[in-house]
Amino acid sequence: MLRTPAVAHQFYPGDGAALRKQLQTLIPPGPDNEARPAARALVSPHAGYIYSGAIAGETIGAVRIPATVVILGPNHHGIGSPAAVMARGAWLMPMGEVTIDEETATGLLASCPLLAEDESAHRREHSLEVQVPFLQYLRPDVRIVPVVLSHLCLDDCLDLGACIGKALAGSDTLLLASSDMTHYESRSAAGAKDRLAMERIVAMDPAGLYRTVLSQRISMCGIIPATIALAAALAMGAGRATLVRYGDSGEASGDTRQVVGYAGFVID
Repeated sequence: MLRTPAVAHQFYPGDGAALRKQLQTLIPPGPDNEARPAARALVSPHAGYIYSGAIAGETIGAVRIPATVVILGPNHHGIGSPAAVMARGAWLMPMGEVTIDEETATGLLASCPLLAEDESAHRREHSLEVQVPFLQYLRPDVRIVPVVLSHLCLDDCLDLGACIGKALAGSDTLLLASSDMTHYESRSAAGAKDRLAMERIVAMDPAGLYRTVLSQRISMCGIIPATIALAAALAMGAGRATLVRYGDSGEASGDTRQVVGYAGFVID
């Protein structure tokens, strides 16, 4: 099973050489991958690289990328199962194929009843795809487990997070939650709302994050992946979440009347 890109030439360059050149400008220089610090999880934005690529690059580039990364992203199209895993095959990306870690995917499916194998949810979804080139640039042999998530209630998010964390405990696996923050509000309004959500992430409070986003009407599209990743990281022994950088689309567009917020976090 081979997935072809859905948003190459739109969100990021579809030519491998051009993509690599852009990634060189988005990922800060640093030590070799193996010399970078380990982490349990990341939260990274997924807009077009011109808008959020620098924050994604700084966030993903801050840690060591292990052999396997489980990527959790929101379902923007409503296609497929509520918690859909692509468990076999590979993704054809501009810089080459990225293989799915079938053993890890199968283990998660066996351990977590809320997960279902469903390739259809992944065909058009961009939220996971835009993260992959960063991982591939830093670790060319990286394998992924893609998980697309629709709306889940808080209890299901916490249960699934605990289940994923238990299944991955002791393994050298990174979780990456893909999420943008507030959508299409003024810079001041978006910043005020996003600070409330970011405070809950830094506090390592997945339930508080979920409740805050809903009660304050924060249009954080990846609230489900972020809540699950935070709960999973706690189950894996994480004790700290650090904001790498926050920004918004107005920094690239010049329009601060309607922005989309972006934040990157390292959870270790």
